[in-house]
Amino acid sequence: MTVRVDRSFDVAASPERVWEFIADPENRARAISVVQEYSVDDPDGRRVTWHVKLPIPLVRKTVTVKTEDVTRRPPEYVKFVGKSKVLKVTGEHEIVDTDAGVSLENHFVVDGKLPGVEKFFKRNLDSELENLRRALERDLQTTQ
Repeated sequence: MTVRVDRSFDVAASPERVWEFIADPENRARAISVVQEYSVDDPDGRRVTWHVKLPIPLVRKTVTVKTEDVTRRPPEYVKFVGKSKVLKVTGEHEIVDTDAGVSLENHFVVDGKLPGVEKFFKRNLDSELENLRRALERDLQTTQ
């Protein structure tokens, strides 16, 4: 019941500017379509609670996912882990210099604890990463 997705996309921005966006767990939560709401649980912003609504038959209520940034290496890498009763998610974002800016390399592993969770994420992780890319692009346009 494990889904793994590795995707990258290029942006014309400095590593520091992309880091500013991707290291903020609020930006990551806002970009995920199934996150209905979230709360920052510590002053450093390393722990965030997501309230996730999954459109699968066995999950009728919003699921609380406690996330924490477990590794931060500014301005190049952040890894977070989220845990709930129905899933565990690990996400990694690595910022790699390129000639035209940076490549944001994204790695996700979702371990479903109920039938249907892994199927949902297998079908939807690509679109969720596209949401993240669009959110980053919008953020870059509004602050340049």
